[in-house]
Amino acid sequence: MATTIPSYALYGDEVQPAWLDMVHFERIPVRSSIYNFDIKPHFHEGLIQLLYVTSGGGTASIDGVTWPVHPQTLIIVPARHVHELHFTPDTDGPVVTAAQRPLESIAKVTAPDLLAHIRRPLVLGVASSARYADALMPLFQAIEREMRLHTSGGIAAGAALMVALFVQIARLAAMLHDDTTEGSEAAMHSRKAVQVERFRALVDERFREHWPVERYADELGLTAGHLSRLCRELLGRSSLGVINARIVHEAERELVYSTLGIKQIAGLLGYVDDAYFGRFFRKQTGRTPTEFRQAAHLRLAPQEALRKRRKAH
Repeated sequence: MATTIPSYALYGDEVQPAWLDMVHFERIPVRSSIYNFDIKPHFHEGLIQLLYVTSGGGTASIDGVTWPVHPQTLIIVPARHVHELHFTPDTDGPVVTAAQRPLESIAKVTAPDLLAHIRRPLVLGVASSARYADALMPLFQAIEREMRLHTSGGIAAGAALMVALFVQIARLAAMLHDDTTEGSEAAMHSRKAVQVERFRALVDERFREHWPVERYADELGLTAGHLSRLCRELLGRSSLGVINARIVHEAERELVYSTLGIKQIAGLLGYVDDAYFGRFFRKQTGRTPTEFRQAAHLRLAPQEALRKRRKAH
């Protein structure tokens, strides 16, 4: 695997900010056919992607673990999980890409149990569970309709439909778990992938406390060197890079969506010195926090104006 793994919004497109709210729908051949149905290793910084293969097949690899893909296979790739897809040319089915953080925020309020399914990669054959599988395509189709309408409330409707989709996925997973032994489940997930996922979950909990890499490694029962090697192998960046990316992700969201001052945001992220936070942010992004906020607001302004015009009509 390459040491530097590209990050895309949608495969082959220039990366979009992780804080940007969006729900995007397309069919698998629309993008995959451009690349001969051979999608190289990459990840999406702030986006979750769901694919439902209805015909064709191939393989899906997520964080170094490879699964066979057949018709009626559901593939869930949360944000920041390295994945590659190799399909046969006759493969078809819907693909939905959405901003993960807003989706998690809705799930926390409406159905906290769904968070585990939103955050965990999954490749699931659903052909043997037609009862719940029948509910999947209507939801994908409803998301497609909302995205094609481009009317007010589309983002909210799309997010609500995404939650409904994950409700069905959770039901499917629960049903199929009864037929899956712990041994076979363990065989599907490499030990390395599990260790990296535990690290990222710990980073989500503790990044505001600015733990050094060594403390994360101790908590996981690893050496700092081994943890960094795992991250480079599966994620294409060092363990410190994973931590820094998580801090930047949260900083960007606060800068865009909150009215807090830079000093307040720095404090929220565990920085006593806002000047130090500013230097860190600029080193990671190439912009000061103020420059980033101004550019982001300019980028959002046309979208907001368009929403107001549509609402007026």
